[in-house]
Amino acid sequence: MSKSSIKKLARTGLVGVITKRLSKVGKASDAPAKDLLDYYPNKLAAALHPKAQQVIIKEIKEFSPDMKSIYFAPNPAKGTDSLAWFSAGQYLSISVDIEGKTFKRPYSIASSPADTLNGFYMLTIKRVGGGIVSQYILDNWKEGMEVTVSAPLGDFSYERLRDANTVIGIAGGSGITPFRSLAKAISEGDEPCSLVLLYGSRTLKDAVFSDEIEEMSKKCGKIKLVNVLSDEKAEGCESGFITAGLIKKYAPEGDYSIFMCGPQAMYNFADKEIEKLGIRRKFVRHELFGEYFHPERNEDYTGNIEDRFNLTVTIAGKTTTIPCDANTTLLRAMEAAGLNPPSDCRSGRCGWCHSQLLSGKVYIPASVDGRRLADKEFGYIHPCCTFPLSDLAIDVPPMPQ
Repeated sequence: MSKSSIKKLARTGLVGVITKRLSKVGKASDAPAKDLLDYYPNKLAAALHPKAQQVIIKEIKEFSPDMKSIYFAPNPAKGTDSLAWFSAGQYLSISVDIEGKTFKRPYSIASSPADTLNGFYMLTIKRVGGGIVSQYILDNWKEGMEVTVSAPLGDFSYERLRDANTVIGIAGGSGITPFRSLAKAISEGDEPCSLVLLYGSRTLKDAVFSDEIEEMSKKCGKIKLVNVLSDEKAEGCESGFITAGLIKKYAPEGDYSIFMCGPQAMYNFADKEIEKLGIRRKFVRHELFGEYFHPERNEDYTGNIEDRFNLTVTIAGKTTTIPCDANTTLLRAMEAAGLNPPSDCRSGRCGWCHSQLLSGKVYIPASVDGRRLADKEFGYIHPCCTFPLSDLAIDVPPMPQ
């Protein structure tokens, strides 16, 4: 460094600063740096948001051959000593190996957050017609089996800064599971809201957890259950479907939030009814699993559902061409071909399967299109809720390790 440069630094006072810093560096310990996980904030973040959790099936309770509750406990032998905390309404993404191919499916957690402190998660899984994973789980999983699950995920949970004090829950079928979790969390004092649950079932016998939630409501005045039966009449139950009039009958004065979880047909009907109520959009939330959406039922679908196309996939630097039917999401086609693509929510929300569309045309149902404006402008898609309209080429990020 030239003398003029040193003089300039001296005038600005930087020489003194640099000298002090070098002096402190010289006095620093030469001991090896601590592991990042030795710092409490990092340790806490890893506990709350693990990349994966290794669990073991502790117990299976059968409602019928087509519906079972599965209890997971941590598997210390595989590195998971405790289960990550969650918010009522979140889900786990389950990894399942079937005939050498890896499939991932999201299932809402039916247990309460406090149950993690007692060492378990509970999922209730119902058989889905044509569902590869649900059928495999119900027919093959046994107590003692080891399973890999994600950290708790999703935003189908109560947030006091966004939601009203009362939640009107609309549930159908196995969509009751996140509401069981929410009701239990309210009764245990872990959620500050009130819950009015409108539970749509064919018959009272089909209303899983109804007796349990009714017992919670007797002990906690912030919980109310209303069974709505479409195929029978029963004392103390409403008949028919969940309409705007029925919601208004049980809703409080003033603002309230509406949370919905159930089959797509329920959303299609309930959304039209909710429009009649004039509720602000921020107060209406859906738990979506877009892979079961049928594109041909949408008026804006321009394809032929009988067509079959070629899907060229580049993933982890390897390019493969596979078949993809018009009525199948790109994600399901990749899974069927054994490509092990990344996924979690399977409903266009989480962005985990975020991929670039290199060529071809696709159809994305508006109800599950969670892309940002920039994604649409620069050709990015979520394969979990994207259907082919032609031969395609996409670039997919590899599954994180």
